[in-house]
Amino acid sequence: MSKTKIRQFIKTFSIMCFVLTFITALSCAVFESDASVETVSSLGSSGAEVEAIQEKLKERGLYNGEITGYYGEQTQEAVKKFQKQQGISQTGTAGSQTLSALGISIGTIPEATESNVYLLTRIISAEARGEPYTGQVAVGAVILNRIEHPSFPDTLSGVIYQNGAFTAIVDGQFDEPIAESAYSAARDALNGWDPTGGCVYYYNPDKTSNSFMWSLPTIMTIGNHRFSTG
Repeated sequence: MSKTKIRQFIKTFSIMCFVLTFITALSCAVFESDASVETVSSLGSSGAEVEAIQEKLKERGLYNGEITGYYGEQTQEAVKKFQKQQGISQTGTAGSQTLSALGISIGTIPEATESNVYLLTRIISAEARGEPYTGQVAVGAVILNRIEHPSFPDTLSGVIYQNGAFTAIVDGQFDEPIAESAYSAARDALNGWDPTGGCVYYYNPDKTSNSFMWSLPTIMTIGNHRFSTG
C-alpha cells in the first residue's frame, strides 16, 4: 500500500472514530436527560405520590395495606402485579408509564422563565404582601408543590387559577401593584427553595373561618400563615 493510501486510510479512520464518539456521547446525554426528568416512586419513597399510588392500587384490589404514603415491599409487589396486568415491564418502580396507567397525573416544577416568574410573582404578592420574605417564598413553594401533588392541577396556571383556590384571584388583589420583594421570592421558589418542606396548604387564621383549613395539622407557622401537608 502506498504512503498516500495509508495517509488517506488513517484520515478516514480518524474521522469515523470521531463521529462514533460524538454519536455515543449524544445518545448518553439524551438518555440521562430523559432519566433525570421522569417522575419515579420506588422502594423507600414516601409522600403524596405514594399515597395516590396506594389508593389507586387499593381500588383495583391489588393492595390490601394501609394508605401510609410509604413505598414498602407490599406496595412494590402490588405495583408489579399492576404492571403485569397492563403489559408494563415488571420493575416494581412507579415511573411515568405506570403512573399514567394508574390515572395519576403528576406535573413537574416549571422553569424560571420570564412568564412563569411573572405569574408566580403576582400570586405571591397578592397572597403574601406584607409577610416576611421567607413567608413569601413559602407561599410560592406551596403553589409549586401543588403542581407535583396528585390532588391539584399539574401546571402553574392551572394551580393558580383553580376555582376557589386563592381568594386573591376573586377579590381583586391579584391585579394590584406587585410588591418588589415578590419577584425575588418567585425566583427563589422556582429555583428550589422550599421553607415549608413540601407543604401544599397555607392559611391565615385571622382571615379565614374555613373549617377544612382549620382541620389541617399545622406543620409550621411563618409570619401570619400556617402551613400544612394536608
